[in-house]
Amino acid sequence: MTTSAAAGARATVHGYPRQGPNRELKKAIEGYWKGRVGADALRETAAGLRRANWQQLADSGIHEVPTGDFSYYDHVLDTSVMVGAVPDRHRAAFEADNLDGYFAMARGTQDLAPLEMTKWFDTNYHYLVPELGPDTLFTADSAKQVAELREALALGHTGRPVLVGPITYLLLAKPAPGVSAGFEPLTLLDRLLPVYAEVLSDLRAAGAQWVQLDEPALVQDRSPAELNAAARAYRDLGALTDRPQLLVASYFGRLGDALPVLAKAPVEGLALDFTGAGAANLADLAAAGGLRGKRLVAGVVDGRNVWINDLGRSMATLATLLGLADRVDVAPSCSLLHVPLDATTERDVDTQVARWLAFARQKTSEVVTLARGLTEGAESIAAQLAANRADLLSRTGSALTHDPAVRARSAAVTQADARRSLPYAERATAQRARLGLPLLPTTTIGSFPQTAELRTARADLRAGRIGAEGYDERIEAEIREVISFQEKAGIDVLVHGEPERNDMVQYFAEQLTGYLATQHGWVQSYGTRYVRPPILAGDISRPEPMTVRWTSYAQSLTDRPVKGMLTGPVTMLAWSFVRDDQPLAETARQVALALREEVNDLEAAGGSVIQVDEPALRETLPLRSADHEAYLHWATEAFRLTTGGVRPDTQIHTHMCYAEFGDILQAIDDLDADVISLEAARSHMQVADELATAGYPREVGPGVYDIHSPRVPSADEAATLLRKGLEAIPAERLWVNPDCGLKTRGWPEVRTSLENLVAAAREVRSGI
Repeated sequence: MTTSAAAGARATVHGYPRQGPNRELKKAIEGYWKGRVGADALRETAAGLRRANWQQLADSGIHEVPTGDFSYYDHVLDTSVMVGAVPDRHRAAFEADNLDGYFAMARGTQDLAPLEMTKWFDTNYHYLVPELGPDTLFTADSAKQVAELREALALGHTGRPVLVGPITYLLLAKPAPGVSAGFEPLTLLDRLLPVYAEVLSDLRAAGAQWVQLDEPALVQDRSPAELNAAARAYRDLGALTDRPQLLVASYFGRLGDALPVLAKAPVEGLALDFTGAGAANLADLAAAGGLRGKRLVAGVVDGRNVWINDLGRSMATLATLLGLADRVDVAPSCSLLHVPLDATTERDVDTQVARWLAFARQKTSEVVTLARGLTEGAESIAAQLAANRADLLSRTGSALTHDPAVRARSAAVTQADARRSLPYAERATAQRARLGLPLLPTTTIGSFPQTAELRTARADLRAGRIGAEGYDERIEAEIREVISFQEKAGIDVLVHGEPERNDMVQYFAEQLTGYLATQHGWVQSYGTRYVRPPILAGDISRPEPMTVRWTSYAQSLTDRPVKGMLTGPVTMLAWSFVRDDQPLAETARQVALALREEVNDLEAAGGSVIQVDEPALRETLPLRSADHEAYLHWATEAFRLTTGGVRPDTQIHTHMCYAEFGDILQAIDDLDADVISLEAARSHMQVADELATAGYPREVGPGVYDIHSPRVPSADEAATLLRKGLEAIPAERLWVNPDCGLKTRGWPEVRTSLENLVAAAREVRSGI
């Protein structure tokens, strides 16, 4: 028996992984950049991947496929192109060649700085920040969206174009260089809406029945003025006569005060997240009186994690929703961009654990199963429900997920374990005496270029073509080269370059109990940068030292200090698919205790400088301010637990990059690190000013070299940034370093860039 809301419930998704099963898109784009792949070949590769994605979705039972979510680099950058918000410095390049101009905005060129890049809400995906100002004039360019819709329709699919909504687009934007920091991009809304109206009209003319407008920014705390802007935007767009039906989508959490705003808007549908923090949308929707006369796309399958769905619980949620909307369809909570493509390709995962995993294709099947159950009744999916219950019980009862020794150690932690033995001022004196560094000391963030030869060596080791001894010789040779270069370049605090590491999280995960590594679980981080997040499945411990051997070898080659390099506990969680069966705070404590052992072993081996990176501290910040305090309490405690056992004269560094640091300045202080390095080149030293305003008392290394661009900064350029940093941070507390690690860059540009960095430090130092 079904209600009208469930009759013919449709299965859909908000978006899908772009890269292809073997990262074909990455290879084609990077081939284009290197001149090995032509523009037409790149476009054909992209079209083939879109066709394959749509066909796979349709074959699995998805009734309405997303279009326009495919991107060469980033969907927010695509939106900037769609609305004509091309920065003035890129306009000539874009008009000369749209594709090259697009990549210039994303990556920069030797002569053109790229757009700033930062994290997409609380995910590890990076977007290109729109640059807007009072003089910005928007113009519609719907070519990409229309072309991809027509591709899908020509193949016989029902396509639903997906666009970043106007409110989220403006709230993600920043003032363009030279524009007052007080400028609010949202003031451009009335100028932007006619452009969206034109795009919607074009999509309708191309055959769109529905268009999805994504507004995830509305799940964050929003002021009355911002909520009024959302109401006005969708009042005006809803009043258009020449448009498709509109589906306004939110995800990553609870809409809160924005829910009644969208519920009252003259749009035909809403897509809501009912997983995790979004589960509160269910009660809020009921309290608001439901969505009478509207379509509800119910996100009941977690689109951000890799665990199988609890189908029984989702069916119960859907049953409740049936009375709250005219039509209920089924979807993941958000785009499946944030998970790998297919769990069945992971041949090395234990068969028991494989039962617990669902990547994009498996989540698609879960959505289809739930839509069938909603339409035909639970009895129609009885077999799937029974198998799902058995899989869930298998995970709950597994020895992998519960290690009594780990849990006992975690329970025994005291507050004293998470504190250094002396305050920073006294530690700083001891560290300066031990290290003997000059003013404006130079260093790097950790990694050096991961060459094709290094990747080949790792592949040969896995395949058995070389033995462990031959592999170790290759790594030692690379470390010697890295140390030798740094000494000749004049860098003060060296690194070993991390040639043995495949990824800053995966490398450690492969050596800790409780983690699982994948072979094909690629997820886009930014542009053509894909990572394989490990899966945190069980309780965590460290069987043996993980980094001491290579760091000690590097230190044996030089008299200068070599930093020990570790990834911090919060980042180990944030850049993994974390377990969802216990509080994150407990998982973080387990990881911190394992890393604490490594820190202590590095110090015992003679290490005087140890860096524990926490680039994910800001990105994991909950989207609602009411949840910040609890998160930051356990997150900073986990860092201090990792580092709290070292001597006062051992210098602890940490590193963060590509995030809005202003929201967590107190937490940065609470880490109690001796030195912090942060991204600052693209944001023009903004973070240095923020730290100074907040009265941050410790040493700071704001980056003067943007490593996510192929540009080689000149010594003068780096010196200019450094002098700007000195306006905020005194010389005795200022370090000189790149924005981030160098693994994605090539040796020629790295050599020149670091030599220029050292030259800039010497020039500025000489004038102090």
